[in-house]
Amino acid sequence: MLYIAPSLLAADFSDLKTDIARVEAAGANYLHLDVMDGHFVPNISFGAGLISSIRRSTNLFFDVHLMISNPLKYADSFIKAGADILTFHYEAVKDPMAVMQAIKEKEIPCGIAISPKTPADAVYPFIGKGLANMILVMTVEPGFGGQSLIPECLDKVRLIRRFAMQQGLDLNIEVDGGINGENAAYCIEAGANILVAGSAIFKTKHPRVVVQQMREAYKNKPFLV
Repeated sequence: MLYIAPSLLAADFSDLKTDIARVEAAGANYLHLDVMDGHFVPNISFGAGLISSIRRSTNLFFDVHLMISNPLKYADSFIKAGADILTFHYEAVKDPMAVMQAIKEKEIPCGIAISPKTPADAVYPFIGKGLANMILVMTVEPGFGGQSLIPECLDKVRLIRRFAMQQGLDLNIEVDGGINGENAAYCIEAGANILVAGSAIFKTKHPRVVVQQMREAYKNKPFLV
């Protein structure tokens, strides 16, 4: 199944409730929440308080992407705020396996993200052990919105999808960065089934058209791995 996850960073923060309702009505089923700490990445975004405040106004799946240096320290706060999955960065911690296991013990799905310079095989151990509920492949450098997709990152999606299939696993693979209606088909062909899109959905006057374009791409383009 294809999941479409508009990134809140591109929303109108003066009227979040309206903007979130607009993309939900357009057919999105996730809301991607980028938490930045100004340390692991240079920008600062928002924290658990904002997530808690919008949780009451939508039924969208809260896809919380922790671009922070100490994800385990704050995991409980984000779970309490209403996260449906927590995803942390492989590069942000000394022992990713220990962090993954600790978050899983909190009985919440957990994903692991890799930045463009991190190879695909870094996440294989998390797939082979069946720990990761999702792998997030960043298709831009983390920390800034509005960047263009790095096409070479889709090669990692192919490798990860192939590895998961070899393990007999129907793994969720998410791509984040520069995704729009025009390039969604390439992401899907590579093996992604969760598309994060910020400006392409929140900034358009017709988000339903973009969402439908992505769904048509998924319907017409099977995985080519």
